[in-house]
Amino acid sequence: MDFQPVERASEAFQQSLTAEEIGKVCRRAFGGDAMPMSAVELGTGMYNNVYRVTLADQVRPVILRVAPPEARQFRSERHLMRNEFASLPWLAVIAPLMPRVLAADWSHEVIGRDWMIQTHLDGIPAPEHLGTYPRTAWPAFFRQMGAVTRSVHDVRGPHFGPVSGPGYATWGEAVIASLEEIAADMDGSGLDAADVRKVAAVAAHESTVLDEVTEPRLLTGDLWTVNALMDSAAPEPVITGVLDFDRTWFGDPAADWTIRMATAKADEREAFWESYGVLDRSPAAMWRARVYEARHLGAIRLERHRLAKADAVRESYGAMAEVLASLT
Repeated sequence: MDFQPVERASEAFQQSLTAEEIGKVCRRAFGGDAMPMSAVELGTGMYNNVYRVTLADQVRPVILRVAPPEARQFRSERHLMRNEFASLPWLAVIAPLMPRVLAADWSHEVIGRDWMIQTHLDGIPAPEHLGTYPRTAWPAFFRQMGAVTRSVHDVRGPHFGPVSGPGYATWGEAVIASLEEIAADMDGSGLDAADVRKVAAVAAHESTVLDEVTEPRLLTGDLWTVNALMDSAAPEPVITGVLDFDRTWFGDPAADWTIRMATAKADEREAFWESYGVLDRSPAAMWRARVYEARHLGAIRLERHRLAKADAVRESYGAMAEVLASLT
């Protein structure tokens, strides 16, 4: 087999499978005669290991995604791949844009890690392709992103919190639990979590404002340009696929990462709102948005720590201080 892993330091968070392990996974998924001819690790993801695998008896390649070992997973990121798998029936509204799951295995009998095999989607990652169009054409991309997000946010869920659980009866409980998990992960990583705990305390004191959100809606969790594929030949930007829904939640749509990114700058992304609709700008909604920003910043701090970006971790404390000051 032609095996092309990404070379990483031994202490890096992501660790590649071996060629032998990829062969075992393929035989578990497709039968004892399955023969992988090539496996190329794609270095675009920062959490799972992702491989494009070509099998001897299949024309199209497949995508193998492998979760980190459980011992390396943060509490706030535990079993993300299982959460994505549980989300698929709720994401049926955008199924034509998503890869299909061909096999999934949580047993750890083959390689000791969760893994999933999906169909390979055509298209070029948006960060690589959007810039080939003039900026005057970019609004078409963000308009489509708004429509996809609107479709997902219109889906009503049975509880608040991660799709696969644990579920909470109120939105306030789900948000506070998430902040507390992020703080616990920081403790375990040797990071100062005092600011995150202060946000959690403020949220608990003002939980009635969070609990004004009474209907759980499906949140994409992580959808933005990095998780979108584009048509390579279309005369204007066209989204052909969306990927990586492992951080889906049921809750307030305003808490979604997609909304955070859509509101980050007043540029071509303003076209997002033309298809998505109007965002609530009431005082209560703006207060909730600051709590959501604090949660995003906490998750970003953990990710930066995982990627050994010490300077970026330090910078996160200043950003969190500004948000905390606006909450109290």
